[in-house]
Amino acid sequence: MLKNQHNHTKPAKGQAMLAIPLLLLLTTAFTSPGPRLAPPPTPTPSAGAAARELLVAARGAAPALCVLAANGIRNGGWGSTFDPPVAIVGSLLPEGLRRLHRAPLAGDDARALVTSLGAADACERHVAATLLGCADARSVAEDVGRRVASAAALERTAALAALGLMEARTQTGPIARALKDDSADVRANAAWALGRIGERATAAAVRGVLADREPVVRAAGAVALGRMEDKDSTAVIAGVLEKDESPEVRRVAAWALGQVKARTAAEALTRALARDASDEVREMAAWALAESSARDAADALATALAKDKSPEVRETAAWALGDLDARNAVPALSAALSDSEPRVRATAAWALGQMRIDKAPAALVAALKDADHEVRMPAAWALSEIGDPQAAPAVAEALRSETNDEVRRAEIRTLVQSGHASDGVLRGLVESKDAKTRELAVRALAGRSGPWPWPWPQPRPRPSP
Repeated sequence: MLKNQHNHTKPAKGQAMLAIPLLLLLTTAFTSPGPRLAPPPTPTPSAGAAARELLVAARGAAPALCVLAANGIRNGGWGSTFDPPVAIVGSLLPEGLRRLHRAPLAGDDARALVTSLGAADACERHVAATLLGCADARSVAEDVGRRVASAAALERTAALAALGLMEARTQTGPIARALKDDSADVRANAAWALGRIGERATAAAVRGVLADREPVVRAAGAVALGRMEDKDSTAVIAGVLEKDESPEVRRVAAWALGQVKARTAAEALTRALARDASDEVREMAAWALAESSARDAADALATALAKDKSPEVRETAAWALGDLDARNAVPALSAALSDSEPRVRATAAWALGQMRIDKAPAALVAALKDADHEVRMPAAWALSEIGDPQAAPAVAEALRSETNDEVRRAEIRTLVQSGHASDGVLRGLVESKDAKTRELAVRALAGRSGPWPWPWPQPRPRPSP
């Protein structure tokens, strides 16, 4: 959360003007130019020139704009081919910025970025670290590593961010030493950087920060060990999950155990799912149990699905059961089709479709009449996956009264998959107002397949610490 979010004081004129260049950058830099109607102007800007221009634009920018710009650079999100061929602002900067992603940086360009790690302006430091991480800046890794010993904590913090983004394997020594820095920010970034690099030889040093007095450092350490998938750290991470006073630290500890994939990790996650006071921790524990392929946890997940007070936890428990193909949980998933929350019902329907079962549960057939179309669609999809011919009459009946085009398409697939498609029902759909429904009806009548709708549940909490 941004500080001073309730401060409605009008910004000084200078501050507003300084934010404008980066705002223009955001609206133009992360777009694809698409096909050109005319040859590009010359000369083409270099990646280094674009980097220096970005640093100038970043100075004094609002933090939210700064983070958005840096994340856009890091993710390579250059927009779509629907952008006009000529930028309205008339700048060549977008093309130069696109070339920054994994482009080699050397000489004055690279040195300018390294120098900016110690800039007075926070946004300039942030963007410099991001650019070093996204471009090919291996030639200056040692120079960045020396900045970890700077007298200024802010510069040390920025240098460690850059080294982590660079995945600078040659600099694990100075990074590991920074785990004992006086600044919590530095210690946290050091742990995070080692996790990004992923050298398990540094895991023992990272374990030490799990006892740090600052939650941000302990959380960074847990995430780092999870990224390393270090099984030797299972017991200490499990201890953090059980005893740490910070819900956020416990949450990322659960995530880390999901990456470690050890049997003892599953035991700790099962206890957290049943006992932790935080909804977010229990939610992550359910997710991590599926991530770690903990089939023995099916009973615990079914209990959470039936009894947890949080709909997010129940939804994730349903997803986990489907992901684990826990067929002994079919009764629990069928019961969840009566849950008060549509997203829980929808995910339970999806999970039943993941099971290798021959007979469709009655509750799943009944879900074709659910009030929410986002439940009816995965219910129809699940029935098509199960392929129970006895469900075909109910599907045909639901199809006659269905008003949602996506659900109709899923129900057509169900009839086709069951081998009991009714010509009368399908011929009626040839006159549908929805073009895709008409197409699928014709294809089905001709004995051809798809394309069919497919439910892609996005399981909460979708973590990526």
